[in-house]
Amino acid sequence: MDFDLENPLTSLKEHQFDTIPDLFASETDHMPSRNLLKCLKTCDFYSSFRQEAISLVLQTQYSCNFEPFLAYLAINYVDRFISKQEIPRGKPWVLRLLVISCLSLAAKMKNTHFSLSNLQREESFIFDMQTINRMELLILDALNWRMRSITPFSFMHFFISSFELKDPALTQALKDRATEILFQAHNEKKLLEFKPSIIAASALLVSSHELFPLQFPSFRCSISSCECVNRDQLLKCFNAIQEKVEMVWYESMIDTVSSTRTPLSVLDRHCIKSESETTSVAATALPEKREIKRRKTIG
Repeated sequence: MDFDLENPLTSLKEHQFDTIPDLFASETDHMPSRNLLKCLKTCDFYSSFRQEAISLVLQTQYSCNFEPFLAYLAINYVDRFISKQEIPRGKPWVLRLLVISCLSLAAKMKNTHFSLSNLQREESFIFDMQTINRMELLILDALNWRMRSITPFSFMHFFISSFELKDPALTQALKDRATEILFQAHNEKKLLEFKPSIIAASALLVSSHELFPLQFPSFRCSISSCECVNRDQLLKCFNAIQEKVEMVWYESMIDTVSSTRTPLSVLDRHCIKSESETTSVAATALPEKREIKRRKTIG
């Protein structure tokens, strides 16, 4: 049976509520070390290394048709590994080997067919299985063999159940939107400082504010009343995810406008460029302008 990100401590399909205290108690063991966020803020090498690694994971996900949960798990392994293991510089093959090995481990955990030849068909560096297996052992050792990662998905059912939604369709819609938000935001380095439970709660609050604005205050109250949830951290994480969602929306709008406009003259091209620059500035200013609104919403 494959590993279920929503139920990391059990192989049963039905969620076991007696595991919830264990999830909260163990979640920090499955997070990157605090040193990683500091390195990403101060070191361009680590920041670009992580961004390129995530990009490669996502490219492989699409080219090999892997499910998003597998890619999410692989990125979790990447973050935890580079937070505990020094990465040598000037060796670009290290990034490729790390990504392939993390994807291989995630595929094994998810019981997904893994073709080494398909994974490396467009790679400039080709690794044999023995090399990948050695890298896997290095990753396993750095992660203390904790491969059943506790992620935000592990807390989704717990928080949703506290909302007491009676319509299964509404419950599923809320879960689907929160899941989509988590997939959109898992490359956001700001989220590395938050526990998986806080990220899950924040994603659900953002999605509930979009889908059920009238019920949002009661949802917020339900999550805030949980003794395992830090209210200040929840507010910070909510803001970070909301900003990410807004930026994704703006980028999609820019892409839509760009794809529907055809420059017919030099003047039209200049106008489109001006619109792009204006939208870029507006997108940059948006989080600052909406900060007070968001704080009032959740605070």
